[in-house]
Amino acid sequence: MQSDDKPVHGQHNPNSPSFFDLLDQATPPPATGPDKDPGTNLAQLHAAWNASWEQGGFLHGRWEELRQVPQAGWHGMANWIKAVMILTGMCAVIILLDTAGDVFDAALNRLADALPATQVGTSASSEFWGVVDNPIRTYIAHHTAGLPVSGAAAYTFWQLTGLFGLIGGFIGATGARLTWTCWGAATFATVWTTTPADGRTVATVIAVLAWTIASTLALRGLSLRPIVNNFPPPAPAFQPQIEIRPEIHIPAPATAPDDDAPDNVHPFQR
Repeated sequence: MQSDDKPVHGQHNPNSPSFFDLLDQATPPPATGPDKDPGTNLAQLHAAWNASWEQGGFLHGRWEELRQVPQAGWHGMANWIKAVMILTGMCAVIILLDTAGDVFDAALNRLADALPATQVGTSASSEFWGVVDNPIRTYIAHHTAGLPVSGAAAYTFWQLTGLFGLIGGFIGATGARLTWTCWGAATFATVWTTTPADGRTVATVIAVLAWTIASTLALRGLSLRPIVNNFPPPAPAFQPQIEIRPEIHIPAPATAPDDDAPDNVHPFQR
């Protein structure tokens, strides 16, 4: 027999127990009176735990939702399962990006150390990143003095916006790609405005090149060439015509004359 708390197309059933029902089941009333027993609360907690796993209980309903995930699919599973899966995926992506950044930093450092003609130092990637990051930090710190938001919060928002544009653009979302383009243009303008005049051009070029390298992921599959359809138009569907067959009518043969009829009398024929 199927329980009544099964979700329909990922929607929450109002008849199913909620998290507050679990709190009501797991929170026993305090024992008062002269015959107060310390083991009473523990026994009530144990009874509440067993009741939540029975038919119609909170934990029993959530276990049924988890068990029905393979058959329900993405559109039929419960909303809380979707939220957990999305948050887990986002955390995994952030961890992978952080790990990839460390690997890229180490590879760039080894490459810089292997070049004897360039005096880049051991922190080459940090210095290159500082060319773009330091003007951003300086600009945000100078222009958030009269705002209700702090400079650190604005800088974090700038980083999250770039991360959203990069990941969303890689997936193929149009809004994320527009965000990535606007984020890059704002970054170029900030670097050009804040960097001193002596190194302004070089800093902006480094920012543009770094943005274009990252755009190979954010703008993956985007083409600027117009789509030209060179295929010939489809042939019209064959429509059979009515076949006309001429009919030949052969006249019936004339009857043979009688023996008594004269030979000079012949029937009239057309």
